Amino acid sequence: MRAEFPTNRAPNWLKQLDQLQRKVERVPPPPVEGVLTRMIGLTLEASGCQAAVGDRCDVMANDGTRIEAEVVGFAGDRLYLMPTGDIHGLKPNARVIPRVGAESVAVGPELLGRIIDGAGQPLDGLGPIECEGRVRLTGTQINPLARQPISEPLDVGVRAINSVLTVGRGQRVGLFAGSGVGKSVLLGMMARFTSADVIVVGLIGERGREVKEFVERILGRKDRDRAVVVATPADNPPLMRLHGAWRATAIAEYFRDQGKSVLLIMDSLTRVAQAQREIGLAIGEAPATKGYPPSVFARIPQIVERAGNGAEGSGSITAFYTVLTEGDDQQDPIADSARAILDGHIVLSRRIAEAGQYPAIDIEASISRAMHEIVPAQHSAMARRFRQSLSTFQQNRDLIAIGAYQKGSDPRIDAAIAQWPSIQKFLQQDMTEKVAYADSVAALTQLAGE
Repeated sequence: MRAEFPTNRAPNWLKQLDQLQRKVERVPPPPVEGVLTRMIGLTLEASGCQAAVGDRCDVMANDGTRIEAEVVGFAGDRLYLMPTGDIHGLKPNARVIPRVGAESVAVGPELLGRIIDGAGQPLDGLGPIECEGRVRLTGTQINPLARQPISEPLDVGVRAINSVLTVGRGQRVGLFAGSGVGKSVLLGMMARFTSADVIVVGLIGERGREVKEFVERILGRKDRDRAVVVATPADNPPLMRLHGAWRATAIAEYFRDQGKSVLLIMDSLTRVAQAQREIGLAIGEAPATKGYPPSVFARIPQIVERAGNGAEGSGSITAFYTVLTEGDDQQDPIADSARAILDGHIVLSRRIAEAGQYPAIDIEASISRAMHEIVPAQHSAMARRFRQSLSTFQQNRDLIAIGAYQKGSDPRIDAAIAQWPSIQKFLQQDMTEKVAYADSVAALTQLAGE
């Protein structure tokens, strides 16, 4: 207990003593070290140390190296840690040293054109990245009433999306697809063609070879100069994969706060959920839906809600999140949860891809929730007529294919049959072809007038 002195009447030495005592009280106490007591799978259990959930700790390996771990839970006086890297060399009773200060992310224009991992270390061999700015890894929540509304269309360079599934600047859209239906190619098209100041790409939990392929073949040298790539492939620990998603979002938030128009591409949101599932199950959380613990369904909105438009005077983050549908099941729990929180979803169909139509967008199953608010009524009406013609043909496709439909029986079907070749041509687009927003609307107007 600090003694209180009446400093207005005390001698100088008492005043100096009081000031010194106040300074000492503001110095945080040194971290309390502990020991590693148990390791099961990737979960480390430590006792004797004090740290909060989210704090970092250094675990001393057998050869004296420090292995970084993060506190992901606790039970009584025991802490549950998850390593962010290799754990070889750990032994019982290894020292666990908590770090002081919360995790932050280095940000700045120096990141443009660079490829980093989930810890912010460069992967491109271009030397260290010196950034002066730092932001919180988990971001800062924005008052929903302070966010700017979605008010203008965003040109993504893809005809079908620009015209029928118009995306607004600051919208969060899910790209739902199974494996091998052209998901990465469509992402690359939007990364190259979208009118944005900065592109932030998060390659989370995917195959390692896809990182170089996306950067060199899909993104290209020209667009790489305005892009930041955060890559944490599938062989990274689950916590590092989760940090990759957080870091990519934090970098996008930084550029948004600088007034930039940011395109955030995260491939994939499903791998983020799977990383959180591994962490939750490892610390004893009970599975709820198809093996996913409740923390997974709490984590998805926390990541997605960080994107979007910022407060008045700042920029925007238009985000595309890929969602893997296992076995093309659109009712997968992660897909269902993501669909509920996102501002729209674009579904890629295996049936359409097998028919040779790319991009293989299933217009009937896709929707942009912000489209009716950002396009003129005439544009919205034309998109609705296009959907009706496409749906009419698909519903009667089998009758038409076997010749069971008699021409003249239904004027709507007759019109859909006449328009079908034009509809197919309209939906197809080469991966190197860019179709501007105005040209997309003009093509839709011509098709709707046939």
